Amino acid sequence: MKPAGGRLQDWLDYQQRTHPSAIALGLERVREVWQRLGAPRPAPLVITVGGTNGKGSTVAFLEAMLRAAGRRVGSYTSPHLLHYTERVRIDGVPVDEARLVDAFERIEAARGSGDATVGLTYFEFGTLAALVVFAEAGLDVAVLEVGLGGRLDAVNLIDADAAIVTTVDLDHQDWLGDDRDSIGREKAGIFRAGRPAIVGEADPPRGLLEAAAATGADLRRAGRDFSMRPAGDGWRWSSGDTVLDLPPLRLAAPCQPANAGAALAALHALRDRLGWQAAAWAEGAVHAQAAARLQRFGGEVELVVDVAHNPQAAAMLGEWLRGTPGQGRTVAVYGALADKDVAGVLAPLRGLIGHWHLAGLDRHSPRGLNGPALAAIVGAVEAQVHADPADALAAAFGAARPGDRILAFGSFFVAAAALEYAQSAGLTAR
Repeated sequence: MKPAGGRLQDWLDYQQRTHPSAIALGLERVREVWQRLGAPRPAPLVITVGGTNGKGSTVAFLEAMLRAAGRRVGSYTSPHLLHYTERVRIDGVPVDEARLVDAFERIEAARGSGDATVGLTYFEFGTLAALVVFAEAGLDVAVLEVGLGGRLDAVNLIDADAAIVTTVDLDHQDWLGDDRDSIGREKAGIFRAGRPAIVGEADPPRGLLEAAAATGADLRRAGRDFSMRPAGDGWRWSSGDTVLDLPPLRLAAPCQPANAGAALAALHALRDRLGWQAAAWAEGAVHAQAAARLQRFGGEVELVVDVAHNPQAAAMLGEWLRGTPGQGRTVAVYGALADKDVAGVLAPLRGLIGHWHLAGLDRHSPRGLNGPALAAIVGAVEAQVHADPADALAAAFGAARPGDRILAFGSFFVAAAALEYAQSAGLTAR
């Protein structure tokens, strides 16, 4: 039964009960409801961002750059960390619960009733709500993060004016395919004929390029059509005769210059509609922030929070650890879902972690690995096993010495627990 009141949490609980699967790729159902809602377009100009890693950071770069240029921007991302409203932002501020509840009520009415009710997943409800809220917010630009897929993802309802695929690597193989070519073909489904299609990595899989060519998209590749290279202590982005110099980025992971470069490539491709506002783009790129992307909190014991949860992201994390040595030990708090390549995540971190605190996630998700199961996969490392991330964080800080660094990474559940710990402990963001 649908919620009788106006509490957001009641609606979220209801959405998780209404569909038998948490993930059900395909556009037929969600398109039917979207059309019944009047097919709301979220903004006059729309940029979608897909890929395996780097989506959230690339959205953050676009949001910050466009806002620095005075544009009114709506951003949709998932999953959230501490509160559901983080998923739907207008000018960097999460929308209030009442607006989401109003959107959910309208979506529920549009689903129909009885045997004719159109089923929607939790993610599809949220995507439609973002489109409804944005369509009524008077935006200049909407930036939409694609979920785990591409071609069959609910966000792909919208024909974007430009689309970005950041990276392609192995993740969600049960849904997207067992190799980079197959996954790349799915990701390329967000491209549109004749419209800018930005590929953010210099060595994309052939499947991505073939699928992009088949759509007739205006393909723009990193390393061929645009580049981001070190310049002094900062970065130089270039495309043809256009050059933009940037100071060091606040987002510090080794992958972030590539993400910023892809965002700039999209803005450059849309310069006939946005203009080329070099000073604003530079200001936004430098100050862009994204929670739990190598987010650092100071103190005698530093806390670093990151959502690296697949081998590609873990390789970037390992590169950062090697280039940013701590004064003492690096102690890891790690938890994973059962469908993740735990061995592949740990491989690039071998020798960089002094001690492991393994956190069970079975209390947080049906897909979560419990502590003993995670320990069995991790194998022979110096580790303690804990029931959940909060217990693991408390133990890690309890045993830490001044100068140590605690790295909380893996699932968004671990990152959320770490951010809650930082808030409760009064840790200062660096």
